[in-house]
Amino acid sequence: MEFTIENSLSGKTKKDWVLVGIYENGEMSSCAKELDTIADNVISTAIKAKELSGKIATTLLFPCKRILAVGLGKKDHLDLIAYRQAIQSAAQALGKTQALHAINCLTELTIKDSDVIDQVAETIRIFEDRFYQFRQFKTQSDQILAPLSQITLIVPSQATQLAKKGLINGQAIARGITLTKNLANLPSNICTPDYLASQAQQLAKKNNIKIKIFKEKDILKLKMNGLLTVAKGSIEPPRFIVLNYENAPKKKTKPIILVGKGITFDSGGISLKRSLGMENMKYDMCGAASVLGTLQAVAEMKLPINVMGLIPTCENLPSGQACKPGDIITTMSGITVEIFNTDAEGRLILCDALHYAKQFNPEYVIDIATLTGACLATFGHVASALFSNSDTLTQKLLAAAKKSGDRAWLMPLWDDYDKQIKGQLADLVNIGGPTAGSITAAKFLSHFTKTYHWAHLDIAGTAHTKNKSATGRPVPLLINFLQQYILEK
Repeated sequence: MEFTIENSLSGKTKKDWVLVGIYENGEMSSCAKELDTIADNVISTAIKAKELSGKIATTLLFPCKRILAVGLGKKDHLDLIAYRQAIQSAAQALGKTQALHAINCLTELTIKDSDVIDQVAETIRIFEDRFYQFRQFKTQSDQILAPLSQITLIVPSQATQLAKKGLINGQAIARGITLTKNLANLPSNICTPDYLASQAQQLAKKNNIKIKIFKEKDILKLKMNGLLTVAKGSIEPPRFIVLNYENAPKKKTKPIILVGKGITFDSGGISLKRSLGMENMKYDMCGAASVLGTLQAVAEMKLPINVMGLIPTCENLPSGQACKPGDIITTMSGITVEIFNTDAEGRLILCDALHYAKQFNPEYVIDIATLTGACLATFGHVASALFSNSDTLTQKLLAAAKKSGDRAWLMPLWDDYDKQIKGQLADLVNIGGPTAGSITAAKFLSHFTKTYHWAHLDIAGTAHTKNKSATGRPVPLLINFLQQYILEK
């Protein structure tokens, strides 16, 4: 999709659909007034007839005039959250028109506590998300969505330079989200651990990011027995991917480390899952995909920051050599774990990566994982679960979740839950029983993060939808977090 910046409607053609805003009191935006005058007063007539209420995110199409009017709610309530709702509804409505070109006048609006950079970036992200299609394996040329190919964004002339920056940011973030979606939507016979490593290499080469791929013998030398143990059941060898983006203005600046769970397929191992819905277990590498998508966006925006990505990746399958319930392993940290359930494998590969992160003296470490079905049962597909050992990091992530619209909810990490994962034969057990599943999983990980500020995002419900499509979350949250971190520095 192509996006351009303009300051007026002067170049409008008969083929262009135009998006304009209407407030709840009936007041029209500048573009709406201009368009109403040359379009036989169709907008003002609809307002008088109460066909157009102006309530937030309501829409009304005028097909003969190729106008889409969008409700903005109360003028003094129009902030970035409300603006996002309006743009989302506009993109949804426009998708039903078979439009090829559109002019979006909503970017001319003034919104609270934000600027044109955010407005333009959000607009691009939302439109790219709405019209995203994964059709790599379709042999027929049928189109599910209208082939919208070009959008012109109208901004005030004094805001043109800021809008151009928003254009760069928005396209970078959208491409990062698209990369995350594309990787996640791939079937596991293609997206293997080695394939994921090769994609990471391409990303690194294209964006001047340092990379190191640890193969099985290297992982053995590191004593990452959690990762090796989970990988034992598959013929696909594991990989441990380390990416290092360095662009902070000061030397020796502490990195922010993102750790992504990369189980490219999770059958549950010996503790086999039920077959119904098992095809969705290709999405168990969405944490890894989101780390790659975030790093791509960071690199394209050239953010002045140091960010590392750590991705432990393997398959979890049953076989004659797979790990078994009752096995005891010694993790890279030296902590021993008795495996009660081989389907609680994500925490076993993450604990090694989290310990590995310690050597870099990180500012913050955030792991991202489709970790527990309990999280999906609690939040559905709406919010990611957030756990952290740092109040400061918690508040930063919650603020980023709110501003980006990529919701997260803080969960407890109290020591009371330790008794559920305390082992009798080993230091820890890898599952805490039938209750508090997402909490005990996070509590398990916390034992490997005691020396730094850490947060865990359980994205089991938000990484993909029930309609079998990856969402690209939590890339928007992570990017917003990194951007705010830079501003605060």
